[in-house]
Amino acid sequence: MQARQLRIVAPETCWLQRVAASFGSMAQMSAKEVVDRYNHALGAKDFAAARGYLADDLRFQGPIDHFEKADDYVTAITRLYGMARGVDHQATVAEGAEVAVFYILDTPVAKAPVAEWYTVGGGKITSLRAYFDARPFVPPSH
Repeated sequence: MQARQLRIVAPETCWLQRVAASFGSMAQMSAKEVVDRYNHALGAKDFAAARGYLADDLRFQGPIDHFEKADDYVTAITRLYGMARGVDHQATVAEGAEVAVFYILDTPVAKAPVAEWYTVGGGKITSLRAYFDARPFVPPSH
């Protein structure tokens, strides 16, 4: 009887480990995927789903408001999107943890070009800066 020779496979070439690693990376969304899913939820006016993509200590800075907590931001964005007639996505640019989204927000007050700069960490949006002309959204001062 001939002895069987056992072949030892290095961990980095083991098929099962490569497959397991690929599933692990699929479970981790890229920053762009997180932002895309967040914006899809907003577009569907599913604010609970959108909230799930935000870190609790989200820092938001915009021309009208500033928030340090995701729940405060969601309250404000719910009002804004409550009157929105639609969002016309223009472009998304992503590099690492940073994502920029450009769109036209259609409201009864104005069709506002908006640029948003997101930072994603740990699978959640941690920072959001919005840039748009706020004049149509703010009552005139006397």
